[in-house]
Amino acid sequence: MNLTKKKCIPCEDKSLKPFTKVQADEYMSFLSDWILAKNSKKITRVLMFKDFVKAIAFVNKVAIVAEKEGHHPDILVSYNKVVLDLWTHSIGGLSENDFIVAAKINRLIKK
Repeated sequence: MNLTKKKCIPCEDKSLKPFTKVQADEYMSFLSDWILAKNSKKITRVLMFKDFVKAIAFVNKVAIVAEKEGHHPDILVSYNKVVLDLWTHSIGGLSENDFIVAAKINRLIKK
């Protein structure tokens, strides 16, 4: 499945349920370098950069992708370290949107 070809859908629909562990594991097979939380409610990626300026430049690229998708990661910057957490806040767990954004972030890294 090519998640980079997909588009996030609005996730405020109350009927939307968070992924089960089985669903999350299946979608993890389409990503590299992300870590699934033990409770299967979020995915995380940690990246290291040469310096603070390069870390912030990357975060700015992530922000553009997130805005286009309407789905935003939690981002922590600590000098040259960037930690990205993705989960669908409105449902308290993972949805396909999280994996779409993660795949698009991975594509940014490969450029």
